[in-house]
Amino acid sequence: MAGPADMKLAELRDALKKKEVTSLEATDAYLARMDKAKALNAYVIDTADKARDMAKASDAKLTKGEGGDLEGVPLGIKDLFCTEGVQTTAGSHMLGGFAPRYESTVTANLWRDGAVCLGKLNMDEFAMGSSNETSYYGNVINPWRRNDGGNADLTPGGSSGGSAASVAARLCAAATATDTGGSIRQPASLTGTVGVKPTYGRCSRWGIVAFASSLDQAGPIAQDVRDAAIMLKSMAGHDPKDSTSIDCPVPDYEAVLGQSVKGLKIGVPKEYRIDGMPEEIEKLWAEGVQWMKDAGCEIVDISLPLTKYALPVYYIVAPAEASSNLARYDGVKYGLRASEFKDITSMYENTRAEGFGNEVKRRILIGTYVLSAGYYDAYYLRAQKVRKKIFDEFTDAFSKVDLILTPSAPSAAFGLGEKSDDPVQMYLNDVFTVTANLAGLPGASVPAGLDKQGLPLGLQLLAKPFDEETMFKGMYALEQAANFTARPNEWWG
Repeated sequence: MAGPADMKLAELRDALKKKEVTSLEATDAYLARMDKAKALNAYVIDTADKARDMAKASDAKLTKGEGGDLEGVPLGIKDLFCTEGVQTTAGSHMLGGFAPRYESTVTANLWRDGAVCLGKLNMDEFAMGSSNETSYYGNVINPWRRNDGGNADLTPGGSSGGSAASVAARLCAAATATDTGGSIRQPASLTGTVGVKPTYGRCSRWGIVAFASSLDQAGPIAQDVRDAAIMLKSMAGHDPKDSTSIDCPVPDYEAVLGQSVKGLKIGVPKEYRIDGMPEEIEKLWAEGVQWMKDAGCEIVDISLPLTKYALPVYYIVAPAEASSNLARYDGVKYGLRASEFKDITSMYENTRAEGFGNEVKRRILIGTYVLSAGYYDAYYLRAQKVRKKIFDEFTDAFSKVDLILTPSAPSAAFGLGEKSDDPVQMYLNDVFTVTANLAGLPGASVPAGLDKQGLPLGLQLLAKPFDEETMFKGMYALEQAANFTARPNEWWG
């Protein structure tokens, strides 16, 4: 039998229930791997003592034949989720040392079901980034390497780079993540993992440090589709503390895996064939279309002409909301306070200058500009009108198809520093993913192949709002056809 840290979440869950392994053994195995993999910089902080205490409590329940759906399973938590008594920084100097007195609803749901907290995962500062290079705590390193014999460090994607890297390197059974413009699906694609962004409102945002409130959504990154289904079932649910949380039942996503997809209509949007897209991704997309056709699906060519406006709209709406949300970080109530200032105004200015990194400052400035008098109508209001039209366009498309199949990202993992000097080039990493956030749709990335350098590539499925069940059926069919079993070499050990 494989060691507990080499099992998939579903395998470990079943082994724990059968008492073939204990939660403490699994937790210690993961903590040992985390210690060996410090070069990846995936964790901001480990919670070894807390993890062992939680594991012992789970073992006591499992011995009695009790416990929840995730009893004893060790997880990594993105450092955007508030965890009671445990440092939560959102990857920023601004929140250094902040230990919340409360628990986010998503993590509370996971602890309710018996999961174990291994630690907090590194991320782009305040979730602003596509490469995990904006974190105050340093870059996360993708566990994958190019097969050209070089040893260049690659990005794991962002902002959930720590979550994706930790799952790919088997430093946790699965991880929580968040997606504002693609920050679950893009890193999943770049690391050969499965990432799911559920419908907006499916998972509570309460206790998650806000970036853009109308776009942020929590979801899982996992080793395969089954593990992602198990995670989402525990993470999701109505929360009266979150006014945007939707009160509807959470299905058993695992139960639909393996059900026939015969007769499903799969939309293929021509607008996702962008200039400069690598031929390998175009070829993989065509293969994905054929796989779904072979599974009995009907392929339907569709048009989403407003797709070309999605990135500009996103980079008006998201910074605008960020400038509002981040106004609370002023050195008064919590987090960093500048050590030198003359009056309250200079305290605000110095604190924000010291506490925020360059990318966060850039987005606050953009957001403040588009919300300012004289520009609100020209930029923000117009962007919101186009956003509504993008939603209407998807609604029309989903009257003709059940799922939409696209690439997940416009490239495989790229080298750290290759794009960081060009913000616009970096923003283009989200070209295939931002539409789902603007329209509030569920979307997922499934690993489907390798490029010529041996790096993973993903395919994305989009579904109707709150139709994650159909999406999971399609994901499972795609996963079975792709038969992606590659893993990165453990060069860091």
